Amino acid sequence: MAKNLYRGFSTFNKFKKFRVTDFELAKQDLFNHLHIRKGEKLMNPDFGTIIWNVLFEPFSESMRSAIADDLKRIVSYDPRLVVDEIIVTSVDQGIMVELSVIFKQTNELSRMSMLFDQGAVT
Repeated sequence: MAKNLYRGFSTFNKFKKFRVTDFELAKQDLFNHLHIRKGEKLMNPDFGTIIWNVLFEPFSESMRSAIADDLKRIVSYDPRLVVDEIIVTSVDQGIMVELSVIFKQTNELSRMSMLFDQGAVT
């Protein structure tokens, strides 16, 4: 039986155990990173995503490309993950991101869908 290389805790799903390991931990870390507005983290202005800053901007092909580049940059921070595919689409009052990532240790693939909604911006 393989020993878990990465261990952490999450309170995201209260019906699960709080302990998460390996790929689940890497995905949770990525999810957390994507919920921080770029420039919001003290002493690290490059941390976070631009998506929260562009929600009210007109959605164009250059905007889609900028968001995809930003997502690639964020995933590249984590040595456990590699991007497989990124799909960015405009929805009624937000941006939908479908991000496929591969866990390098096991070559396991996971697709994450996240909605960045204007209603969530404070």
